[in-house]
Amino acid sequence: MRTEARTVAAVALGGGIGGVARYGLSALVPGAWGTLVVNVVGCALIGVLMVLVPRLHPLAGPFLGVGVLGGFTTFSGYALDAVRLGGVTAFAYLFGTLVLALGATFAAMAVTRRVAP
Repeated sequence: MRTEARTVAAVALGGGIGGVARYGLSALVPGAWGTLVVNVVGCALIGVLMVLVPRLHPLAGPFLGVGVLGGFTTFSGYALDAVRLGGVTAFAYLFGTLVLALGATFAAMAVTRRVAP
């Protein structure tokens, strides 16, 4: 199988896994809280991945980053939840998610660098 075809297959497989995981988590924690959890956890995991991916198989980044985490996290769900919340609550949700997600990414990167130098 050519490299490009393997990359596409890795992304597709990962996307399916991530999408199913998000669906499962959304069933446990519905609505805006579920979207918040998914996006913050996904950002923490991408922080870990950014540190580790250079050490992994060449398909690890496309499979885990674009595929699994791309299928798991949801920007469109984040936007829709904000519209549904409306008003001041929507702005608090939008800002809070950004702060928590970016904080999770940076914290996960820092911890991963310490644990797996």
